[in-house]
Amino acid sequence: MYSYVPPIDDYRFLLTHVLRFDEAMAEVCKDVDADLAITVLEEAGRLCADRLQPLNREGDEQGSRLVDGAVITPPGFADAYREFVAAGWPALAASPDHGGQGLPFILQLWLDEMLSATNLSFGLFPGLTRGAVEAIIAHASEDLKAAYLAPLVSGEWTGAMALTESGAGTDLALLKTKAVPLGDGRHAVTGQKIFISSGDHDFGGNIVHLVLARLPDAPPGVKGISLFLVPKFLPDADGGFTVRNSMSVGALEKKMGIHAQPTCVMNYDEATGWLVGEPHRGLAAMFTMMNAERLMVGIQGLGIAGAAYGQAASYAKERLQGRSADGTRNPVAIIEHADVRRMLLTIRAFVEAGRALAGWTALQLDRAHAHPDAAERAKADALVALLTPVVKAAFTDMGFESAVQAQQVFGGHGYIREWGMEQYVRDARIAQIYEGTNGVQAMDLVARKLPLSGGAVVEGFFDLIAADLDTTDMPIATRTREALSKLRDVTTSLRGASVDASGAAAVDYLRLFALVAMGWMWTRMAAAAQDDTPLHNAKQSVAAFFAQRMLPQADALAASIMAGETTLMALEADAF
Repeated sequence: MYSYVPPIDDYRFLLTHVLRFDEAMAEVCKDVDADLAITVLEEAGRLCADRLQPLNREGDEQGSRLVDGAVITPPGFADAYREFVAAGWPALAASPDHGGQGLPFILQLWLDEMLSATNLSFGLFPGLTRGAVEAIIAHASEDLKAAYLAPLVSGEWTGAMALTESGAGTDLALLKTKAVPLGDGRHAVTGQKIFISSGDHDFGGNIVHLVLARLPDAPPGVKGISLFLVPKFLPDADGGFTVRNSMSVGALEKKMGIHAQPTCVMNYDEATGWLVGEPHRGLAAMFTMMNAERLMVGIQGLGIAGAAYGQAASYAKERLQGRSADGTRNPVAIIEHADVRRMLLTIRAFVEAGRALAGWTALQLDRAHAHPDAAERAKADALVALLTPVVKAAFTDMGFESAVQAQQVFGGHGYIREWGMEQYVRDARIAQIYEGTNGVQAMDLVARKLPLSGGAVVEGFFDLIAADLDTTDMPIATRTREALSKLRDVTTSLRGASVDASGAAAVDYLRLFALVAMGWMWTRMAAAAQDDTPLHNAKQSVAAFFAQRMLPQADALAASIMAGETTLMALEADAF
């Protein structure tokens, strides 16, 4: 069985050579430097490789089960989760004000990468809890914060987001769940939600659901949605949480992948809940959760791609098939074949650039939360908002493509369960769908994020890229500069575009945006990799591959964007 190797050397290279981590921490977290960060990441890598990866395959095969109305997770999951909590991992980057360790978010994001690489189903439990924590911090009353934040931050309790209904997915205006005031601050929540990850489990502790519902006086549409905190266990007379709330698991969804993750149909039968935020303002609170989760979901695609690459590269160096290019040797390791190298390099070029871009984005999030200058906080927050749909959609699209390519390296062996490659493909697929489908992310980028501050945010980001590109004449910088020019042109063309024109361009635009951002990261990495070491030499080689074999996609994407919506909208609906 392949043993996962945490990418610690790459993390170290990024922290010390590319992202100027110590300099960034001097402004937002003076007690943390690269040495400490690497120590934390090394320990996280051992946990993921030694404890969580061994549970992954059996978890997939056994799956979670619903027994007498209670969810039973696969063997080993509950014990591993309790160990995860005891070691303090859920609180890694949470605020010390609520019992967190206050470490930089970049460590959390890269921990998420390793969790996703080794056991995606497991990683969803703490990830969803963080989304609930963000919403409670931003919108809940002080009483709710006092009662629920500390155990959620520690991981003793877990969180779940209950948004989707059978008739209300992306269009939340259609949701029907009701919340009736009981006159004492409580509400009776009634309705059914589907696709609820971590809706129930057997880890012990409370499970705090954040549920979208309508009050009796709610206006129609999204302006009538409120958010409610609905815990599995309610407080008793002594202050403990022992009273079972009137909510239940109706079924577990039968899914393509993430079998170990209990994705629940949840029934709320006049369940007791408390309003989070203002009445009819639940959409704003929901987006606090969703934005936190979308970065995490993007990292899921990155993590699976990295794990699939590691296994495929190892296999390619051992699998003997075919003749050498000069015909003198037979059989040879398939790593000698050009097409196998193409697939592996395509995956690696995405993974290493994605890891760098994720790290850069995480540092902006730390600046947005902790920089002493309010103007710098606002600037960083706007950059995170701009990049969130790009990370979510591009990383999960490329993550799934990477899993398929890695499976292809194995040939027929990749299609059978023994090697685990088909699980990567199945697990990776959901990340393109949940927390807002990737088409929705692309529309968010084009319709909402490009106009931020009158276009100043995106132009400022392009200027940041251009400034770095202008410091070197390396081929990767030249090719990225050409792609950036095309990106600027199509960005200008989309200003004021119609809904159909924006929709027609959105997915291609996001892909082009991501390629340019990754070219920027490869430029920074290649410029930093100047020593004659295996790692630095490899960076130079992969940067050259990205420049010559991946950045040329910018030409086709720009042409597709500029083609407009006419051919997409010409065919009558009945003709499909």
